[in-house]
Amino acid sequence: MLVLHGIFGAGRNWGSVARRFVGVRPDWGAVLIDLRQHGNSQGFAPPHSVEACARDLARLVLEQGIEATGILGHSFGGKVALQYAALQAPAPRAPHLECAWVIDSTPAARPPGGSAWAMLEVLRRYPGPFEDRAQGIAAVESMGYDHGVAQWMSTNLIRADRGGLEWRLDPTDMRALLESFFHLDLWPVVEHPPAGLAIHLVRAEESSIIDADARARFEAAGLATDAAHLHTLAGGHWLNADNPDGLVELLRREVPRG
Repeated sequence: MLVLHGIFGAGRNWGSVARRFVGVRPDWGAVLIDLRQHGNSQGFAPPHSVEACARDLARLVLEQGIEATGILGHSFGGKVALQYAALQAPAPRAPHLECAWVIDSTPAARPPGGSAWAMLEVLRRYPGPFEDRAQGIAAVESMGYDHGVAQWMSTNLIRADRGGLEWRLDPTDMRALLESFFHLDLWPVVEHPPAGLAIHLVRAEESSIIDADARARFEAAGLATDAAHLHTLAGGHWLNADNPDGLVELLRREVPRG
């Protein structure tokens, strides 16, 4: 299972869920991915887009010989997962993808906005260097984010050459990735999935990202193809932190035998 984080994140954000999943389903393994320009995956050439992220994954799988028959993506990573699934159909050497898990992310295009889009202003307004991590956290909080989000964002602070700490995230690169994410319509993948692929959309009950129209359209796709499955779990957008027990149990029950 390829495991993809959201924007501004890193593969390790999903480490606990991945370890627990393979613990209850030892027929599976998991690979935690740092998407381009995130975590340790730095120095990629533009253009930066959802499709570029998916093509990075395709190259990784082929070059490393990873038997990736499943993919799971949260938020931004959910759209990357769907785009990767779309790329698999014409790739004869790629492992056959059996399941794609999209965690609290809509396939729809929509205008840029929300807390992730607003975080770009934090990177622009407060680039650092900061004296310490606490100062970086305070900068994020000053833009209206709660302490938990600010602490999580501070995992992107690295030692600066000139001293202190600075963000390893480039705001120009992050903006390009987010613009691609918001502008991309991936409903065609859901409504006309590659043969043999099951798509599981997991909605966080306390999140508004997957609205009633999206739920209805996804359920209609499931009735038409028998390949789209909608699940709802208690918790907010960050289901890996809010409801890891429910998520791991859902994966244990629904992921096909490896």
